[in-house]
Amino acid sequence: MTNQTFEQLKKTYESGRTRPLAWRRAQLNALRRLVTENRDAFVSSAMADLGKPAAETVLMELNLVAGEAQFVRNRLSLWTARHPKAMHWMLQPAAGWTIAEPKGVVLIISPWNYPVLLALEPMADALAAGNAVCLKPSELSPNTSKLLAELVPQYLDSEAVRVVEGGPKETGELLKCPFNHIFYTGGGHVGKIVMRAAAEHLTPVTLELGGKSPCFVDRTADINVAARRIAWGKFTNAGQTCVAPDYVLATPDVAEALAERIAVAITEFYGEDPKASPDFGRIINDRHFERLCKLLPVGTVPPEEPSSPLVQVASAVGAAMDMVGRRFNAVTTGRGGAGEMAGSANNAAKPTAGSNMAAADDGATASAAVEPSEIHKVPGVFDLAGRIVCGGKVDRAARYIAPTVLYGTSPDAPVMKEEIFGPILPILVVEDAESAIRFINKRSRPLAAYVFSRDHEVRLTFERQTSSGALGYSLPLGHLLSSRLPFGGVGASGIGTYHGEAGFLTFSHVKTVVTKPQFPDTLRLVYPPFNEAKAKLFDIIAKFS
Repeated sequence: MTNQTFEQLKKTYESGRTRPLAWRRAQLNALRRLVTENRDAFVSSAMADLGKPAAETVLMELNLVAGEAQFVRNRLSLWTARHPKAMHWMLQPAAGWTIAEPKGVVLIISPWNYPVLLALEPMADALAAGNAVCLKPSELSPNTSKLLAELVPQYLDSEAVRVVEGGPKETGELLKCPFNHIFYTGGGHVGKIVMRAAAEHLTPVTLELGGKSPCFVDRTADINVAARRIAWGKFTNAGQTCVAPDYVLATPDVAEALAERIAVAITEFYGEDPKASPDFGRIINDRHFERLCKLLPVGTVPPEEPSSPLVQVASAVGAAMDMVGRRFNAVTTGRGGAGEMAGSANNAAKPTAGSNMAAADDGATASAAVEPSEIHKVPGVFDLAGRIVCGGKVDRAARYIAPTVLYGTSPDAPVMKEEIFGPILPILVVEDAESAIRFINKRSRPLAAYVFSRDHEVRLTFERQTSSGALGYSLPLGHLLSSRLPFGGVGASGIGTYHGEAGFLTFSHVKTVVTKPQFPDTLRLVYPPFNEAKAKLFDIIAKFS
């Protein structure tokens, strides 16, 4: 089935059907209608899959797709035109230019966390570039996947745009096909599988992955504004956003006040009981729920009801031993326990499948060695995960985890060893901006980094001395919302960019074209045989080149 889909798309592309600008504009117009005319259906599917609030689906998904489609449609004439380039003076008279042409048949593999946005936004860029498109939505958001499979053929050219539903089996079959480009959004583990499969056909890839996006705050920041913006960026979509602030590095003079103010902001956003708020989402499935529960301080989450009294006793003893072990480790490892980590290969973080969790790159790991002076040990905090400032409440049946702020987290804590991808925000106390930068640079390069500081030198230092997919000053998620800014990662957080012109170029081959008149034939000067006169001419040319 998947091979038949590919062959149909290939046949359509080779017929030239997708190349005319009129076809591209018609598809982009149809894509806008698809999301605007089916708003309620998409809201319902996202609610069923993720418990996502209607306002988030509209603002963070549907509106962005419609905006991207319109943005690229209005600029097609400019982007597809010839772009003249100067030719070397030795070749004159001559002319050169570049022109963008479609890559061919492209595969888009989208994730579950923003199941509409991350499926249809790259599709808008691919259609603008004139490609035939195969979309593989995530099976973890089945309601949205089914809706896309129903609506896409109703609005778009069904012979040039296809949706393939299914799980790993169908994805694996698609990856065996010789697509001309593969665009994947998801975790680093599957990203490696995609890249290996693409290598079999030398297919170019765009990988939009993730990582632990840090957020630095110092005393020069407006603590109230910083708290609200961090809370918004972190807890939107229940923290299941690839560029959400993953953890905070705050200087000692603001760290505790910031943690408390973020807790206030959470109450402002979601009320005293976020579980009852219509504006706070849920965790995608049980597996991710249980994973997140293990990142909280020991004893926070009650275990599932044991099946017998004997199992109850064993569970209680095990939990107690775990708690004692963590507290003993926190005490014996000194300031944050980081000293014990230096040079230990056994502390390397392992890539995790599922959400946007990136594997380590460039020798850095999520549990990289940290100098003891960089992270402050907070007195009275014994669990490596830190002290719960707010949240910590869970409901397994509803897959609900309250917006949780942890203060005094150790870099040794499980919550610091993988991308969180949920509503848990650890705050680490760091000496200063330089210490924060060292801490960040010893880990995988993240998809985003955020800085809340009004100190120009601090901002400039972060810009020059850290590497991330994007850098936001006092603004989380901002680059995700703009069609004018390229979006993508670096290293373990991704390969390639999209949005607007960057997306158009991702799905295009920029071809160089040159021309030279046959008369006069000035190239006769460089034809063999090479005599002494030509040798002198070459010497003269070399001096002026």
